[in-house]
Amino acid sequence: MGIGIVLIAYVIAFIVAASIGAVFCGALAYILTSRSGRRRKRAVVASALFPFMCALFAGAWFVVYASVNSLVFDRDPGLGDSWQTPLPNGYALNMIDTTDQGTVYNPKTQASNGSIASRDDAVFGVRQLQVSHSLIFGASDTGYFGRIGQESKFVDSYFELDTKQNKVTEFKSLEDLRKRASSEGILLNLRPFESVFGDYRTTWFDYAAGLILIAVPLFGFASLVRWVWKIRTLREELSSGAFN
Repeated sequence: MGIGIVLIAYVIAFIVAASIGAVFCGALAYILTSRSGRRRKRAVVASALFPFMCALFAGAWFVVYASVNSLVFDRDPGLGDSWQTPLPNGYALNMIDTTDQGTVYNPKTQASNGSIASRDDAVFGVRQLQVSHSLIFGASDTGYFGRIGQESKFVDSYFELDTKQNKVTEFKSLEDLRKRASSEGILLNLRPFESVFGDYRTTWFDYAAGLILIAVPLFGFASLVRWVWKIRTLREELSSGAFN
C-alpha cells in the first residue's frame, strides 16, 4: 500500500474521529454553560472546533516529523510500504511491502532517486542479520522475490559483508559462517531482519516527536476545560448574586 493511500485513509479516520469528538465536546460544553449568555456560544464553538484543531495539528506535525526523519536522519516517515534506516557503519537497511526479509546496502554507491540496484556491496532477500561494527553477518533467501507476502523463513545462503572493503563473502552453511565469525572474534547471533531493523530505526527524535504529539493537545484540552469551567463558575456566581 503506497503512502498516498495510507495518508488518505488516515485523513478519513481523523475526520470521522474529530466529528465524533466535536459532537461530544460541544454537547458537554453546552450542558456545562447553560444560562451563561454569549459566553456559552463561544464555549460551545471552541469545544466543537477543538477536535478538528487537534487533527490539523497532528497532520502538520507529521509533515514536520517525516521531513526531519527523511532529510536529517535518512529514515522513513513511518507510513507507507517502504522502510529504511541507516547503520552506524555507513550502510543501511531497507524493507519494502513485507518485514520478513529486506536489503542491506551501501547508500554511497546507490542512485539518489531512492531505488536500490544490485551492487557488489548490497545483499537482497536477507532474513537474518547481525551487525558487529564494520562487519555484517546474515542469512538470505536467493529466491525471496517468489516468496514475497508468504512470511517465509526460508534461507539458502549465508554471507559476511565487510563495510570497510565493501566486500561480500558468501558461505554455504551456517556452520561455515559461524567459524568465520569466530575467527574474527565474534560470537555469531543471527536475529530476524525486522528485529535488527527496529534496533536502529527508532531514535530519540521519534520519542520526542511522540511526546510533542501528545503533550500539545493535552495542554490545549486542559486550557479549554479550565476556560469552560471558569465560564460555568462565573454563571453560578452571578446567579448567586442575583438571589442575594
